[in-house]
Amino acid sequence: MSDHKLSAEELARISDTTLDHYNQRAEAFWEGTRTHDVSQNIQSLLKHIEVAAPFKILDFGCGPGRDLKTFSDLGHVAIGLDGSAEFAQMARDYAKCEVWQQDFLQLDLPEQYFDGVFANASLFHVPSQELPRVLQQLYATLKQGGVLFASNPRDENQEGWSGGRYGSYHELSAWRQFMTDDGFTELEHYYRPAGLPLEQQPWLATIWRK
Repeated sequence: MSDHKLSAEELARISDTTLDHYNQRAEAFWEGTRTHDVSQNIQSLLKHIEVAAPFKILDFGCGPGRDLKTFSDLGHVAIGLDGSAEFAQMARDYAKCEVWQQDFLQLDLPEQYFDGVFANASLFHVPSQELPRVLQQLYATLKQGGVLFASNPRDENQEGWSGGRYGSYHELSAWRQFMTDDGFTELEHYYRPAGLPLEQQPWLATIWRK
């Protein structure tokens, strides 16, 4: 990771440019991802939640609402969150759920509210210097014993711009450090897509308890 400390102006540009990228390509993104099978990830979150269903679940970075609708259809109380205005409206229309439009770097979340947080392909957009603060906010919004699922593209702890989006790419040991420093306890991890050699599994999925 870079030693350069990002200024407030640089952080704002990262958010604005990344969100603009998604807003401009919202329909294409939806068409390209709506049939992706992430049932393994959804079940990995749900199986570790220990309270009685239905669960209160925050779909963090819900995009156009694919997984939000799945959680709702399973009978849970699902709320979406996305920084993209286009995605937030698409998710409301598609999933018929409440969706909060919030920049990941300017979150306003209720305390001890959710049984689970599902962060599928979203937290990698948080610059590493801001990640401890954002994880602390997600920790705080979980009830005691609540579960956080995170799946992110992995790499050797690099970050920067890629095709109009900012991303931070962590390997397992560095990601573990971020999570445990904020008080989370690891439940399990795996790589995706399932059934392929490790070098062909670009996604790291991790599950954590508060």
